[in-house]
Amino acid sequence: MTGDEVTANLMGKHVVITGGGSGVGAALARSFAARDARLTLLGRRLAPLEEIAAETGATALACDVTDADAVQAALEQARAQKGSVAVAIANAGAAPSKPFSRMDLSDFESALSVNLSGVFNLWQASLPDMKTLGWGRMIAIASTAGLKGYPYVAGYCAAKHGVIGLTRALAQELGRSGITVNALCPGFIDTPLLERSIKTIVSSTGMSEEDAANSLLAGNPQGRLIQPEEVAEAALYLAGPAAVSINGSALPITGGEI
Repeated sequence: MTGDEVTANLMGKHVVITGGGSGVGAALARSFAARDARLTLLGRRLAPLEEIAAETGATALACDVTDADAVQAALEQARAQKGSVAVAIANAGAAPSKPFSRMDLSDFESALSVNLSGVFNLWQASLPDMKTLGWGRMIAIASTAGLKGYPYVAGYCAAKHGVIGLTRALAQELGRSGITVNALCPGFIDTPLLERSIKTIVSSTGMSEEDAANSLLAGNPQGRLIQPEEVAEAALYLAGPAAVSINGSALPITGGEI
């Protein structure tokens, strides 16, 4: 599949990306904009969304993905400007760290809300458009935490495992509709979210920042962090014509960790 084929496949298609203001979300926006897609970026904070929107020609809309009504309203506004949603990329997430013994139910529910319910809300709000089009791509930016366990992030792991289950169930349910449903499962990514995780490790263990970062790299046989652009390129592949039979997958982007 050539770059020209991907561009032709995505040209004019409406792509919605949650958590589009930084990190992987920003990389996704740049990559899909370069393929002439129409973009809508959703996130809680409007200012960073507007920065990426100014660069990519996207529409930026403040929206809490944990609020189903807010997501529905945002997509109504987005489709009025950019047309029916063809590609829905659920990227918004958070990874709070706390020992399980110190978690309470609100901690657990908060992790599920943004990392799992946020995916559900975006995909459910996008589904009618895709069914009408007879074509669609639902993509979740999950994590290796959806494929294995990590200490001190039990809620995050539970949520990401849920995303993989949701992905596989919808792939079966929508298999004949022209819609594919897939998840990308990167390891530790070089983003502001990782920087916050490193600071948490430092504060809770007394490690230096260098030692904390090295502890995260230890599981990657390549000894490197995943770059946001690598995740974006994988999403482009899933949205392209060569991936028509890729459905229900949980694709590791890990350097060999999984």
